[in-house]
Amino acid sequence: MATFLYRLGRLAFRRRHLVLLIWVTLLALAGFGASSAPPAASSSSTVPGTEAQKAFDLLDQRFPGSSSGGATARIVFRADGGGKITDTADKKKIGEIVAGLKSGSKQLESATDPFAAGAVSKDGSTAYSSVTYKVTSAELTDTTRESLKETAVTAGRSGLVAEIGGDALAARPETGPSEIIGVAVAAVVLVVTFGSLVAAGLPLLTALIGVGIGVSTIAALAHALDLGTTTSTLAMMLGLAVGIDYALFIVSRYRAELAEGREREEAAGRAVGTAGAAVVFAGLTVVIALVGLAVVNIPILTKMGVAAAGTVAVAVLIALTLIPALLGYAGKRVHGRKARKAMAGSAQSSAQSSANSATKLNAGTRWARFVLRHRVPLLLVGVLGLGAAAVPVASLKVGMPDGSWQAPHTTQRKAYDLLSDAFGPGFNGPLVTVVDARGSRDPKGAVAEVEQRIKTLHGIAAVTPAAFNEAGDTATITVVPSSKPSSAETEDLVHTLRGEGGRIRSDTGAQMLVTGATAMNIDVSQKLSDALLPYLALVVGLAFLLLMVVFRSVLVPLKAALGFLLSVVAALGAVVAVYQWGWLGSLFGVEQTGPIMSMMPIFLVGVVFGLAMDYEVFLVTRMREAYVHGERSDETIVTGFRHGTRVVTAAAVIMMAVFAGFIGSSEQMVKMIGFGLATAVFFDAFVVRMTIVPAVLGLLGERAWWLPKWLDRGLPNVDVEGEGLRRRLAAEAGTAVGAGGDPGRDKELIRG
Repeated sequence: MATFLYRLGRLAFRRRHLVLLIWVTLLALAGFGASSAPPAASSSSTVPGTEAQKAFDLLDQRFPGSSSGGATARIVFRADGGGKITDTADKKKIGEIVAGLKSGSKQLESATDPFAAGAVSKDGSTAYSSVTYKVTSAELTDTTRESLKETAVTAGRSGLVAEIGGDALAARPETGPSEIIGVAVAAVVLVVTFGSLVAAGLPLLTALIGVGIGVSTIAALAHALDLGTTTSTLAMMLGLAVGIDYALFIVSRYRAELAEGREREEAAGRAVGTAGAAVVFAGLTVVIALVGLAVVNIPILTKMGVAAAGTVAVAVLIALTLIPALLGYAGKRVHGRKARKAMAGSAQSSAQSSANSATKLNAGTRWARFVLRHRVPLLLVGVLGLGAAAVPVASLKVGMPDGSWQAPHTTQRKAYDLLSDAFGPGFNGPLVTVVDARGSRDPKGAVAEVEQRIKTLHGIAAVTPAAFNEAGDTATITVVPSSKPSSAETEDLVHTLRGEGGRIRSDTGAQMLVTGATAMNIDVSQKLSDALLPYLALVVGLAFLLLMVVFRSVLVPLKAALGFLLSVVAALGAVVAVYQWGWLGSLFGVEQTGPIMSMMPIFLVGVVFGLAMDYEVFLVTRMREAYVHGERSDETIVTGFRHGTRVVTAAAVIMMAVFAGFIGSSEQMVKMIGFGLATAVFFDAFVVRMTIVPAVLGLLGERAWWLPKWLDRGLPNVDVEGEGLRRRLAAEAGTAVGAGGDPGRDKELIRG
């Protein structure tokens, strides 16, 4: 692989005009596709294999046209000052407001009169109008949204309190200043790391191009593939982080090759051949982790994973081709002025400088030696510290978002609270029981039997009369729980209802299914929980095999996987502490605590695993390189840290800054993922990879690189450390391994 990448790097350097033109053309095409594509609809929430989904599918078959799939809203009216909403004057005002809404938008399908529909609380203080639209929330025009908002303003002028719930006013994800600050921090870190504006600008420029291509492609395909807005946000988050990091490693290695006196084209080839190989395998682990989300069999999660994986793949390709092309334009300006002056000496002084730099005690060298002197105490401190951070995971509660998750000041949350107070806590999360009586001798009798049995169950506030389809063989019965949608009591009620389904079928021949948004959320949470361990085994297993091929060791990949588990559990503990317990909530913009989103644990596992392997590959590859060159165990650790600490630290800080920038997002899931990933990168880079890894490798000694002979013969040699490439170049150039070689002979090698 190293030889192939070496050739690719030199080719991209020589043909830089063509390479740049290709990537700019791809960016323009993606941008044109995004601008001309129809807007994305609301992302599908189908969950194959669950009872709730089976019931939804049955409803579509037996009640055709009953669900338009359009946006919905509830306008909740309350009499101000504790009066009755049923007063004649208030009835008239509400009637006028609803009538005005009907004439305010062509996208409106219906808006009910609360009094005609019986949507009034028992105490007469509150009423609501159900509003449905012909299009999804994402397709609503600003005029339609403003017309809906105006109803609350008009009600306020009329002396009524009005709040609006539902997805019609769902906030669209916004890019706030925090994301820009994250990129700015990354820029500062790059300037400090490289000491050159040109070198610092290259990773930022290429990352933005990669993200532009990835996100624009997602936008272009969003309508056709039913991709939600969260998909592009997560792709942007990961694309920026890995795009900057992968380019950082290539540019850093290129500068090191120049410092050793090599010509620019040769330096570009060697940088891509060595650091590029690490980028390929690091990117491959991220792609495996993200695409592996498909095993959960939840379409929205699969789409998010595949889209983000595509953006990461683009980042890898850009690092391998566009970076060496741009290095051809940058010349020696990738170094700062002082470094260029230092490199202006003779070849002998350059070689001497290189030798001196190799033995210089930089921060990485000092830290590695410090860890090796205190390997056992630091190992214990690292493991126990991460264990302490993971303690909150024991009280983890997962769930899907509902109105109660909204910030207290929003109209959606106020509408949710008004309905809960007036109609009961379960009113916001009704359960829909679908009775398929086609196999029953007496369909109506069977449905009546179901209705009576439901009424005898504990935890039910109300049961609406059965509604039959035209054929009279299927009916729906709405059940209002006495507990709130996200409570354990409501979940128990769902399981109780489903337990009754088996007895009902044996007694009446009818099948009863429980569905509705609340039941679907319960099914999704259960499915994600059941899939977590198999997914973890799949991803860790595949990556373990991949790392075994890279490092030709059994214990190094095993240590990498165990370190990842420490990182991800500790990060999940931090998420629970902040977003569920509310610790430091004001600092991170947490306006409402509650259960952790059901998708969060499995998504965190997938993404963090991929990113954790990045640092493992970049740091340990240098150690493996030193080991292949004959250095002893402790020396390989020091060598790896001497060359890798500065770059890995910069990469980690950049990733943390980019991820932390998304904590300011308007979308709760994006907030949690941004915080979780930033925390996980901190734990993994600075505690696991910088402390626990050298301590464990120091304790293992030479055994760290042990590999059974039969396995060594069976594994392919991918030459990630570039040793085979060096030998081949040295043989062609007639020089010792590690010397710069003759560029002219190297060109003949490439052509050959």
